[in-house]
Amino acid sequence: MRLWTIHPKYLDPKGLVAVWREGLLAQKVLLGETHGYRHHPQVERFRAHPDSPAIIAAYLSSIHEESRVRGYRFDASKVRAEPSDMTVEETEGQLFFEWQHLLSKLAARAPSLHHEFKSLNLPEAHPLFRIVPGPKQSWER
Repeated sequence: MRLWTIHPKYLDPKGLVAVWREGLLAQKVLLGETHGYRHHPQVERFRAHPDSPAIIAAYLSSIHEESRVRGYRFDASKVRAEPSDMTVEETEGQLFFEWQHLLSKLAARAPSLHHEFKSLNLPEAHPLFRIVPGPKQSWER
């Protein structure tokens, strides 16, 4: 499961579909509707907030908005809470780590996107996240 800190505009089609599905799974975990992935670190950073359903809803809403921009038909009714307008702190080191990870995926899956983005040192973050100084997260593999 990968719930990217990176803005969804950088994801290739396969990546955008995957993050939508994985975000919906995380939503089920946070609502107590599944036993799998309960302790996954990508879910834990959402669970840390007092209104985690609203936080994951905000995350999913931005993914849905990107899907609309691209002409996809993700089902917004699957977002089960009102999105929060809060932001979540995430570190610059985590964003950079994920960016390097995504660039390696794009090199294999979407070379034209890799070529377009490879000169960016640090991408824009997903709108939910407020980037602060710091290293990558200890839970990251």
